[in-house]
Amino acid sequence: MRAQSCEALVLVNEEEATGIRQMRVNLPAGQPEPKAGMFYMLRAWGADEPPLLSRPISVHRWDKETRVLTFLYQVKGKGTEKLAALCHGDRLSLTGPAGNGFPVEAARGKRVAIIGGGIGVAPLLQLAREVHPVAARVDFLAGFRDEVYRVDAFEPYCANIYVATDTGSFGKKGFVTDLLDTEKYDLAYICGPEIMMKNAARLCLAAGLECYVSKEGVMACGLGACLGCTCRTEKGEPVCVCKDGPVFEGSVFYG
Repeated sequence: MRAQSCEALVLVNEEEATGIRQMRVNLPAGQPEPKAGMFYMLRAWGADEPPLLSRPISVHRWDKETRVLTFLYQVKGKGTEKLAALCHGDRLSLTGPAGNGFPVEAARGKRVAIIGGGIGVAPLLQLAREVHPVAARVDFLAGFRDEVYRVDAFEPYCANIYVATDTGSFGKKGFVTDLLDTEKYDLAYICGPEIMMKNAARLCLAAGLECYVSKEGVMACGLGACLGCTCRTEKGEPVCVCKDGPVFEGSVFYG
């Protein structure tokens, strides 16, 4: 799918938790529809204004009927601070959808674990919505440091929801990997901090589970032209997170 640029109208931009915001925008008619795991480059400031780079934000939810596109993002740095300042009626620039997205068909007829950590839950809601109709069962396993957010949004699409927090403020005290019983699943989708994805993917791979991870990288263009988000696979091969990913089969990095 070829990414396109457009201006989108901000409908809502509200705080979900400390430092976490949900922004809903209207995607203009004629723009390509995103799939779970894809992302957009967001910009709400001029080309001659800092910061230099737009901000890559994953698709949290897409409603085809209303054309409402939702982003869940963490306010961390000047770019996301400017996004957080947007109000109803403001406009921002979107370039996308970009990236390969999650392989939803891989879940057909299977017992699926969707595993998220912190702001890594952002692309997983749309994934749950797309996987739910084809999978035999979908469970959501989420880990947070302390404050829990957006878990209730997964309830219509998941048979079970399990939560762990570092502090024990909600759910099980510990890590999200403590919630994972690999014998219960055939397939896992994972997104979160690097150490969490590494540990979860290796647990899955050791148990013979098919798994996919959504990687994060420092992106300048979001289209694979600048090579700024290049990283190396387990075999030492260079890949661009934005163009070749952000979703990869787990063994590519953690096999």
